[in-house]
Amino acid sequence: MRTSFLQDITHLVDIKKQLLLWSQQFREVTFMDSNQYQQDYSSYDWILAVDAFTSIKTDYFNAFEDLKQYQQTSKDWLFGYLSYDLKNDTENLVSKNFDGLEFPDLFFFQPQKLFLAKGKQLEIRYLHFCDDEFESDWEEIRGIAVNFETLETNITIQQRISAEAYREKVSKMLEHIHHGDLYEANFCMEFYAENARIDPLDTFLKLNEISKPPFAVFFKNHKQFLLSASPERYLKKDGDLLISQPIKGTAKRFLDPIKDEESKNKLAADAKERAENIMITDLVRNDLSHTAQKGSVQVTELCGIYSFLQVHQMISTITSKLDAQYAAVDALRHTFPMGSMTGAPKISVMKIIEELEETKRGLYSGAVGYFTPEGNFDFNVVIRSILYNQHNQYLSFSVGSAITSLSVPEKEYEECLLKAKAMFEVLK
Repeated sequence: MRTSFLQDITHLVDIKKQLLLWSQQFREVTFMDSNQYQQDYSSYDWILAVDAFTSIKTDYFNAFEDLKQYQQTSKDWLFGYLSYDLKNDTENLVSKNFDGLEFPDLFFFQPQKLFLAKGKQLEIRYLHFCDDEFESDWEEIRGIAVNFETLETNITIQQRISAEAYREKVSKMLEHIHHGDLYEANFCMEFYAENARIDPLDTFLKLNEISKPPFAVFFKNHKQFLLSASPERYLKKDGDLLISQPIKGTAKRFLDPIKDEESKNKLAADAKERAENIMITDLVRNDLSHTAQKGSVQVTELCGIYSFLQVHQMISTITSKLDAQYAAVDALRHTFPMGSMTGAPKISVMKIIEELEETKRGLYSGAVGYFTPEGNFDFNVVIRSILYNQHNQYLSFSVGSAITSLSVPEKEYEECLLKAKAMFEVLK
């Protein structure tokens, strides 16, 4: 189905930016960048996929079954997203909150042109019918100048839930916890701008530069954009191995190395943060068990501390072996949405957060990723991300924190602002 070309990129320092600038002519674009973050389970340094040959776009109804058929029929590379509201497909749930972005609940496309970078080599895979365009494309890409000007953004960011209302809602969440309705809930709030005009690529490059996360994404579907600096993997499939890496636990970075190390050590020892992480690790273990070979679910790392440019994070890794009776999409269906973005017990929590939050989450706290022709996949969790509808000029980013019985509303609010810092920085 595809013709493969190899390029040595040892000395091509500008190739990523050249490719990104070149890609903007296409209606559909997915760029995923690991930013050379040292991590286990990484398949590529970065990937660019452009120009849909086929695609699927749907609301939540029967979405996973539609995706399963599309993936099994195409048996090719597919790139796209699962919005948080696909929860309504797997459970008897609804999403009634305000939606300023108006993205479809699910969108995937089969790219005509694909670029896969690993080490010093770039593998380029074009569908057979357009492989005669490679040489002229490559010449055009290499001729692009990357010293473009960055644009000043002048937008007014508003807060959907006020600080006071946030504290009141967290107090209500704590009442639910004390009544035994839930143990932990990820409660989120939206920052937004109307009549917002931004250059999506320029904004993404700034956000990526100050964050350098392992699961960065620039995603474009015509006039709809995701600019993501996500540090979190939702789920990866490699053969029959499934890997999930939930994040729960956040601490500030400091320029002073002694203070920074203190912050990191404090996070590692924090009883509340550890309890949050262990609860979600247990939830993910349970989710994976639905499709796992008997006895194959393992916690390979519990409460590991990882440092990113903006924050320190507590991350656990859970693996399982997929039972042969289940397809790739079944593994997603049985674990979605990511436990770190819901809480426990999952269904009860999703009902309660729907009542207390004021924005439909949509793509935020969903997942972006890809399938390979062999049926493997890798998806991030959409956090630390800016969403933008260029058509109606609506811009949105949301942040959240985990509410447990030990939560102090004011501290949870401060954690939300810490997570929003990078997005504010690139937009103001």
